[in-house]
Amino acid sequence: MGRRFTHDPTRAQGSEAAPPGPFAQDVHWAGERRSAIGVAFILLTVLVAMDAGFGELNVARGALWTGLAGLLLVVLHPPRVSVRPGLLITRGLLVTDTVRTDSLVSVRWSDGVAQRMVLRDTEGSRVEIDPTIMIRNPAMWHRLDEDTRTSIRSGTLLGGVTALRQLAQRIDRETAHTVFKVSGLR
Repeated sequence: MGRRFTHDPTRAQGSEAAPPGPFAQDVHWAGERRSAIGVAFILLTVLVAMDAGFGELNVARGALWTGLAGLLLVVLHPPRVSVRPGLLITRGLLVTDTVRTDSLVSVRWSDGVAQRMVLRDTEGSRVEIDPTIMIRNPAMWHRLDEDTRTSIRSGTLLGGVTALRQLAQRIDRETAHTVFKVSGLR
């Protein structure tokens, strides 16, 4: 299967425009966004229907349920992650973070319930992403892997080679598992 790159008609927001060239983005993002919107809508519908059924629905309670559904949407809404030559960009609902992947200083795993990979560059920028995004999107991983190798060669990436190696091994295992599953060997 070949790599599929698309071209972004817009530039990255912020003080610096993204360099031109092919980029890869999370192909599952739109579905995850639809799911987040759907869950928030279902919650709102159920709460309003229950209140209406019990005869207790009023403007204040409707506003409360709408606010609760909106809060759930904010919590569940996935960040949009894209990788282009030299940059990894995450766009949330309110914040856009960018890190130079060709001049990384560190890559580490963050502790906590949800596993996160934290990337820092020489300019002090920091991005935190879910590593499963790279596992599900080989084109994104390929672009990030090329840029991290540039960071290693230039000597800026001093901490995190082990974390990258662990992610590469995980991606290799997932790829092998998928190949075996598709071919009927597993």
